[in-house]
Amino acid sequence: MGSLLEIIALHPADAEAAQEGGADRLELCASMEADGLCPSVSTVSAIRRVTDLPLRVMLRLSNSFGTDGAELNRLTAMAQSYLSAGADGFVFGFLNADNEIDVDSAASLASTFAGTPWTFHRAVDAVLEQQKAWRALRSLPGLDCVLTAGSSLGVGHGLDDLLKLASGDEQVAKVMMAGGSLQPEHVPWLYGAGVRRFHVGSSVRQDGSWTKAYVNSRFVRAWRNLLDAQDEKGAAR
Repeated sequence: MGSLLEIIALHPADAEAAQEGGADRLELCASMEADGLCPSVSTVSAIRRVTDLPLRVMLRLSNSFGTDGAELNRLTAMAQSYLSAGADGFVFGFLNADNEIDVDSAASLASTFAGTPWTFHRAVDAVLEQQKAWRALRSLPGLDCVLTAGSSLGVGHGLDDLLKLASGDEQVAKVMMAGGSLQPEHVPWLYGAGVRRFHVGSSVRQDGSWTKAYVNSRFVRAWRNLLDAQDEKGAAR
């Protein structure tokens, strides 16, 4: 399996640069000061018009990982609007009051767009028991990707835990997508543990700025080349 490179896109210009640089998929969101919230439907439509890359849209209305029935109803309606605007999948995740995976809420939302793939986002990095969390994630319908840094502080702090999880379970490695302050030097280690999905945000923007710079296609290309080199090494073994 070749490596997948997912880039965060906030605007059509981000999407165009990401595709030019060799991205495989885009995560669409807004409000990065809150670690990513729902974008507008018009933004999704505008991005769909400038790229044919798969689009996964964030379903998150606040900087909390909790949810309730009223919010789930709003997210359900938004998901349908996003699908009409050209979304190919979604990104969301919920925790309960005990900081465990809220399986019921996630499954309830996923059931409203059955057949559409989705990513469980970095809420998983805030749980207390990782092994228990990953067992719970296996039960969620439609889930094919889990974005994680191994720590709420980023991959630099969670790398050892990611390597342990991925190398210890092939199925975990298959759905794991490493992201959250991911650095190039982390990639060979993760690749060696079986991880093939990588998620990049601020590092493909000038000075890492979400507000003063769009995605830079040259920076994306550097990541693409890095992953391609790992794929070539893997194929040669």
